[in-house]
Amino acid sequence: MNGGIEAFVDNVKFAIINPLLVLIFAASAVMFVWGAVRYILGSDSEDARTTGSRHMLWGIIGMFLIVAVGGIISIIRSTVG
Repeated sequence: MNGGIEAFVDNVKFAIINPLLVLIFAASAVMFVWGAVRYILGSDSEDARTTGSRHMLWGIIGMFLIVAVGGIISIIRSTVG
C-alpha cells in the first residue's frame, strides 16, 4: 500500500507541483523584465522609474523565493531520505 501512496505523491509532484513552480518562476521573470522595460522607457518620468523599480524588486523577490523553496525542499528530501 505504501508503494501506491508514494507513486501517487510522485505523480502529483511531477504533474502539478513542478509545472506550477516553473509557471510562478516564469511570471516572476516576466515581472522583472517588464519592470526593467518600464524603467528604461520611462527614464524621464519619476513615476515610471518608481513603478519599474518596484516591478523589478518584486520580480527578484519572487524568483528568490521559488529558488529558496526548491533548495529547502531538496535539503529536506536528502536529509529524510
